[in-house]
Amino acid sequence: MSANLQALHAKHVLTPWLAQGGLAAPVIVRGEGRYIFDADGTKYFDLGSGLIAVNLGHGHPKVVKAIQEQAATLCYAAPSLFHDKRAELAAELSEISPWKGEGCRTFFTTTGAESNDDAVRIARAITGRQKVLTAYRSFHGSTGTSIMLTGEDRRWGGEPGSPGIMRFFAPYPYRSPFWAETPEDETARAIEHLERTLVHEDPRRVAAILIEPVVGSNGVIVYPEGYLPALRALTEKHGILLIADEVMTGFGRTGAAFGAQRFGVVPDMITFAKGVTSAYLPLGGVMIREKLASNFDAKALPSGHTYSGHPMCVAAGLATVRAYREEGLFDRAKEIEGWLRAGLGEIAKKHRVVGEARGVGAFFALELVKDKATKEPLVPWHGEGPGVMKTLYMELRKRGVYTFGKFNVAMVAPPLTVTKAELDEGLAALDGALGAFEAQL
Repeated sequence: MSANLQALHAKHVLTPWLAQGGLAAPVIVRGEGRYIFDADGTKYFDLGSGLIAVNLGHGHPKVVKAIQEQAATLCYAAPSLFHDKRAELAAELSEISPWKGEGCRTFFTTTGAESNDDAVRIARAITGRQKVLTAYRSFHGSTGTSIMLTGEDRRWGGEPGSPGIMRFFAPYPYRSPFWAETPEDETARAIEHLERTLVHEDPRRVAAILIEPVVGSNGVIVYPEGYLPALRALTEKHGILLIADEVMTGFGRTGAAFGAQRFGVVPDMITFAKGVTSAYLPLGGVMIREKLASNFDAKALPSGHTYSGHPMCVAAGLATVRAYREEGLFDRAKEIEGWLRAGLGEIAKKHRVVGEARGVGAFFALELVKDKATKEPLVPWHGEGPGVMKTLYMELRKRGVYTFGKFNVAMVAPPLTVTKAELDEGLAALDGALGAFEAQL
């Protein structure tokens, strides 16, 4: 059965970000808890939470029920009309936001990319400024503006694009762009670099800085303690808005409702998607703190989408956010962090190709290298694709585990509902796959 479906898929579907020739992957037809199943009945532990998105695991009954009930009631309403679930979800988001006592309003989108596009447009409308800064090692989406907000190589195919977007180097302790040897030096030099960049761009022309609280698909890089608060202070000094891209870090992934809260930072806007519905339906948005959102009480909001606050999607989102709160899942990643730090630490010691295991909450990654001393990447970061890393993912699938990565970095980010026993099995499979992988190098 799988062979026929694989052939059909390869013939008629374009797969993102990959050369299409020779692609083969399991045909996934069902999900349950922390597992997905292919058309032949093979079970895979979802060690990547889909694309760092299925935070509740697959098939959570509360969310499934909400989708079914909404489908039986109302499948679409224009965004210019009010809708009960849309209002309730926005109120829930305000309640869990970092803006205690102030609250926020949410503009709903369909994807994280749209959310970042809209956040920039809104920031420009509020400030009257045009420039936006993002980090080089970042991914913010692949639509018209978001692909240019992206710092890494996926941006190249979108050039030339939206003007007014500048970039800076952010901390990366394992491969310091600032020749720093301590976290304190990394932070100090990174902030000095950013301030110099602002001087050359004229901070009075900069509307916003957009940053992921933890670098996502570009390596799960956790910034040194103090960097994000120092960046926040720099934006406040110059009247620049701080936008937190929480598409991956939001909804419990780091051990708090949002990554900004885990790191003690209060941004001006939060963009989100993925975990808001546990990826069951496509939904994103821009959360705008009230003192900024009120700018649009007397003038029109400069954005809109046919599917903004789509009833099916916001119903799923409302059930998902309530499930996180009722089941204590915003904090649970702190417990999972201990399991991952210990388990991946042992794996890193054991395997010569693992240069570093790093992360926070339920959001970790392995950086694979040719040599631990030189830190030479196992495959080039800006290469032509995953190269030999494909072999690692194949070895994992042989052992009943799915995850993904970018170039020489492999993601380890299970659903927030994972049990210790399930994770131990997944890490044992990862250990075995790495051993088999090393033997083939």
